[in-house]
Amino acid sequence: MVFKKITLIGTSNESFEAAADDAIDRAQDTLNNVHWIEVQELGVEIASAADREYQAEVEVAFRLEE
Repeated sequence: MVFKKITLIGTSNESFEAAADDAIDRAQDTLNNVHWIEVQELGVEIASAADREYQAEVEVAFRLEE
């Protein structure tokens, strides 16, 4: 098996968990064969956001088709 990894950044006005869930949900909706996801970094956007914007950078690993 061969896997490929990509990085996604999920966002939420609620929490880090919701931001990570945003990225995970998007990965599962748009990629085939997702095997695991690792949270790499957490951050909060405050400069240009009206309220805090929580961000979760995740690394997504999915199996490439044969």
